[in-house]
Amino acid sequence: MKKVLKWIGIVVGSLLGLVLVSGFALVLIGNSRLNKTYDFPPSDLVLPTDETSLELGKHRVESLCAGCHGPDLSGIEEWFAAGPLGTVDSANLTSGEGGVGATYTTEDFVRAIRHGIDAENKPIFMPAVYSTSYLSDEELATIIAYLQTLPPVDHTTNGANFTPLAKIMLVAGVLPQLPVEVVSHETHVASIEAGPTAEYGKYMVDTHDCRLCHSQELNGGPFPDPTKIKISPNLTPGGEVAFWSEEDFINTIRTGVTPGGHELDPEFMPWEDYAKFYDDELKAIYAYLKTLPELPQYTE
Repeated sequence: MKKVLKWIGIVVGSLLGLVLVSGFALVLIGNSRLNKTYDFPPSDLVLPTDETSLELGKHRVESLCAGCHGPDLSGIEEWFAAGPLGTVDSANLTSGEGGVGATYTTEDFVRAIRHGIDAENKPIFMPAVYSTSYLSDEELATIIAYLQTLPPVDHTTNGANFTPLAKIMLVAGVLPQLPVEVVSHETHVASIEAGPTAEYGKYMVDTHDCRLCHSQELNGGPFPDPTKIKISPNLTPGGEVAFWSEEDFINTIRTGVTPGGHELDPEFMPWEDYAKFYDDELKAIYAYLKTLPELPQYTE
């Protein structure tokens, strides 16, 4: 009996040792991915200075950036807080103390927004890059130009602080890939003529996180934050939106209430940010959604 228990102890100990060694190796691989440096060709964007362009930049920042970086764009502490996985503070975009605006060049902003890397060319945890990488050169330039006009706000944030468990889950594929590992990294992106067209609607959908939350096919999917269990609704003609008129769609985004009386939860659907869209932008999105193939609602 003692020999059996001894051998059981040896086997269990060996397995635990193997698990620890494997876990340590995965943490090292995770660290390597988080600290890898990347090199992309410069965009050579020329920033506009005219009022019309700066107003467009402000408009885009209000719908794309303020939700994660705060109303004054000085960053949000523990913007992502996932207990055993760690925390992420969103960056202070102003030129105040602790803000990247004090040191970021135009190309630094391009690297962050289009490629998902910081001024040291290392990955940043900014899920919006999945969408902002599609921004046209013209609109990206107006955004950066507007950011450089922001009043300074002193607020030091602490960036990303991932635990060993998060790094293990990243390497194991339980967590999504880093944005820099996924996006196309185009050096230049052509403009799409603004207007209430399906083509421009696709551009709006691509650049404003719709596919991040509603899946690439827009028929719904799991919420991208793995700590929150939520299935997003189907936006194709196979879902409820198929029964909405254009007016219904616009009113839903403007008020956060669907035609059936359901109130949208801003924690999962940032309708308060999208309510700032111009009428033609909302019409364009609606027009694009109507062109999609009819797909069934995603279910687990």
